[in-house]
Formats: sequence, structure tokens, C-alpha cells
Amino acid sequence: MHDAAGFKQRIDAHLCRLADEEEAELLRLSGELAPLCAQLRSALTSGKRLRAAFLYWGWRASGQPDCDGVIRAAAAMELVHAAACTHDDIIDDSRLRHGLPTAHVAFAAGGVRTWGDAHEQPGGHRQDRSAALAMMLGDLLMGYAGKVFATCGLPGAYVARTVPLWSTLLRETVAGECLEVLRTGGGPSGVAESLEIARYKTAKYTVERPLHMGATLGGASRDVLAAFTGYGLPLGEAFQLRDDLLGTFGDPGRTGKSRLDDLRDRKPTALLALTGSLLSPDDGKLLAETLAAGPSLDEAGAALVRELMEHCGARQRVEDMIEERIARARAALDSVALPADARSVLSALAASAADRSL
Repeated sequence: MHDAAGFKQRIDAHLCRLADEEEAELLRLSGELAPLCAQLRSALTSGKRLRAAFLYWGWRASGQPDCDGVIRAAAAMELVHAAACTHDDIIDDSRLRHGLPTAHVAFAAGGVRTWGDAHEQPGGHRQDRSAALAMMLGDLLMGYAGKVFATCGLPGAYVARTVPLWSTLLRETVAGECLEVLRTGGGPSGVAESLEIARYKTAKYTVERPLHMGATLGGASRDVLAAFTGYGLPLGEAFQLRDDLLGTFGDPGRTGKSRLDDLRDRKPTALLALTGSLLSPDDGKLLAETLAAGPSLDEAGAALVRELMEHCGARQRVEDMIEERIARARAALDSVALPADARSVLSALAASAADRSL
């Protein structure tokens, strides 16, 4: 059975070794890269390692045994996640993640906020050096993901058959992020449009594609891959729906991030879309006027938005959507023959992935 703590320790050990090795190489190039090394290490120290777990159990579901090679391959999924989070924090100008300053905030605190007058852009815009450094850190993390996966130690023929999946994973993740950027702060989005973002930005790279990676490495059948799509997509959507609820109703002391950011940015979440569709005209106008404060939205305004979400039933609707998707994910596991341990762990992961406080 799945020892979550022991598995996390194994993944963390590989990521720690990577940070040690890359820090030595970067500092060999220049001692001025020390702040980059510090943020590289910080980016790899937190997380429940869910994406790694899904790759691992995709491998085990194909009948393959536990081995160090698949642990290294699974660690690559956490590097993809760290890269995506770093870029996402820049886009959203998020200040905290897991209770710690995000990379661009930490770089700024180190005194590298702007390039200075000599680097002003047309129109008087000054480049934000801290954001530039964080962007390059995200790129570096994604590069490390490919390196770690390609050198995981599993047979080369196994690794080669995952190449198309890497392209697909990156395309889908970038597409989801771009769709969110394009739809954030604009007019009201529908639930379908919000779920489309959730599907590409989160569901696929969090659950479906790691499972496909592991199963493809292990030589699983097309039926298993299809079942993992039936499991991964609804579960990944449930994961994002839970994240949306935590982003608005969560306790910052437990989630480690602000619950004002999504509302200030008017993120096109299913929660906000449902709220807009369920409110009376008068309450809908009140919601629009409150959110119009944008970056100036304070806790009192956010509390009013949360009250409207509760009153119209949008929060409960999202909870119901999460439960329905978890049930669909578990049902998909019953559509194909799987090793008993893999079936049991994936069923348990369905609950832990979508019912969390962090």
C-alpha cells in the first residue's frame, strides 16, 4: 500500500540532491547567482508530491515493480509543477505560497527590484528585475524536469515512448494558463469556460498526464490509458474546484496564501461564474460593484462577496460538483482490470486530492 510520507521522503531526497548539484554548478559559473540558487532550493522544498504519486501509480498499475528509476521519473513531475507555480505567481503577482514569499517577491526583498533608469522602457516603464529572475527560474525548473526524466535510469525504450506526452503536457498547461490570462478581469465567464481553464491548466498536468506518463513508461494497454483519462479529468477538475474554494474561503494560516488574490483579479473560476448566474439582479449589481475595486478590494469587500456566494448557493454547488467528479473518477477505475494495490491507492488518492486544506 501507499506510504505517503515515505514516498514523499524519497521524492524529496532526489530533489534535494538535484538542488545541491545544480547549486554547485551555478556558483561555479558566478557567485552572483546565489539568490537564484536559494530560490531554486525553496521552489523544491514544499508540496504533497501528488503529481509524482500519480506517475508512480500509473507505472505500478501497468504491472511494474517499485524501483529507484521510477521514483526519479516521478520527481520530474514535481519540477514541472514547481516551474508552473513560479510562472503562475509572476502572472498573478502572488505574494505567498505555502506561507513563504514567492520567488519574485523574495528576489525583490533581496534588493533586485528594478534595473534602474538606464533600462527604462518606452513610455517610462521600468523593467521588474525580480520578475525577470523568477521567470528564468521557472524556465530553469522546466529544463531540469526534462533532464531528470530523461536520465531517470529506466530503459531508454521506455523513456522514448513518452516523448509525445511531454509535448502534449506542456502544450495543454500553457494553453490553460493563456486562457486564464485572456479571460481574467474581463466580462463574466460561464461555468463551461471556467471548467475549460481548469481542465487544461490543472486537471491534465496534475492527474491525467502523470498517470499516462507512468502507464506509458510501464507499457500499459490502451484500455488502461483510457480509464486513466476517465479518472484523471474529473478528479483534476475537482482538485481545481477545491483550490478555487480555498482561494476564497480558505484559512490563510493553513493554505499559506492570500484569499483576496482571486477576487481582486476577478479570476474566471467556476465559483465566481456560478455566483453570477445565481444572484438576483440587485445582488449581481452589488457583486460587480464590489469586485470593481480590483487591487483595492479589502477584507470587508471580500467578506461581502463570500456572503453573496454562500447566500445564493454557489459555494454548495461547487462542493456538489467536487463530489460528483470524485464519484466519476472512482467509477472509471472499475472499467478496467488493475492490480489491487494500484486500484486501492488511486481510489484513496481521489479523496485526498480533492478534499484538502492546503
